[in-house]
Amino acid sequence: MSDMTETTPGWLTSDDLEMARARMPILYVEAVPVRVDDSGEVTSVGLLLRIGPDGTVSRTLVSGRVLHHERVRDALLRHLEKDLGPVALPRVPASLQPFTVAEYFPTQGVTAFHDPRQHAVSLAYIVPVTGDCRPRQDALDLVWFSPREAVSPAVQSEMPGGHGVLLKQALAHAGCVI
Repeated sequence: MSDMTETTPGWLTSDDLEMARARMPILYVEAVPVRVDDSGEVTSVGLLLRIGPDGTVSRTLVSGRVLHHERVRDALLRHLEKDLGPVALPRVPASLQPFTVAEYFPTQGVTAFHDPRQHAVSLAYIVPVTGDCRPRQDALDLVWFSPREAVSPAVQSEMPGGHGVLLKQALAHAGCVI
């Protein structure tokens, strides 16, 4: 056994990630980007439009893995920048207490959250953004919805894997009366 500890954060290879997903829960962060008024009330919610590996179009939240040796705050900022662009100006909460912890299982029905690839544990945050959001990476677009529109059956039906449930929890936590 080596006395040296590997501390360089990085991505797992595809094979290593698949093996890890099959053997242990993976830690994720998720962010619900919101716009707030001067009193701090949520006025709109940003949802990403993505195309999945199977070609389906869906609406989703900012989400991604926490890397080895990466702080949760840094992972949250990295995924917000990756998905919303470098000038989104997110205001990450001073306290990193999530509004909920979502447990995703590969078996449907264990919780409201489902990910066929893995068992994942996700720390979920509401993050106000004040800048210009321009989706990057694999997101096609970012659309801002009023809280009422975001929980409508039409929008909720476009949110797979329990993201619609997570969005409703976020809005309830933020005190939105729908």
